[in-house]
Amino acid sequence: MTGAVNLHATAIVLGATGILITGPSGAGKSALALSLIRAGRLHGLYASLVADDQVMISALNGRAVAAAPPATAGLIEIRGTGLVPIDYLPEAVADFALRPVDPATAERLPVSGERLDLLPGLALPLARLAFPSPDPFSALAALCPELEEGRPARPRLADC
Repeated sequence: MTGAVNLHATAIVLGATGILITGPSGAGKSALALSLIRAGRLHGLYASLVADDQVMISALNGRAVAAAPPATAGLIEIRGTGLVPIDYLPEAVADFALRPVDPATAERLPVSGERLDLLPGLALPLARLAFPSPDPFSALAALCPELEEGRPARPRLADC
């Protein structure tokens, strides 16, 4: 593995898919992660936190690996409540990045083909998801159809 970098993000696993949730402070990364984990479990998927707020990213065989820093492993922030313990995986491969965007100000049709650069020569496909929203899991499942079946998934965006 190459040297790890610390990224301001949250990482989760849904089924066989690792998702890196990125965005500025206050964007809803932790809330989106909790919502997706809960909904994934309700849909019969394996769903777990990897890391919240700070994610150590390294490269292994051309793949991005997300890990929890020891100081925050197994903790997730619930805004206004504080840090709470939650089951977690110590590390997982990240398959794509997801950026929560405010539905009131989000571009209706953002540019397709966005990528999140992580390390030199290592980037992930980046998708945007309106959040908060009543059912972010359904929107993500429409974006990544394999997700509901627990198979490795990547966003499918139409080129417009």
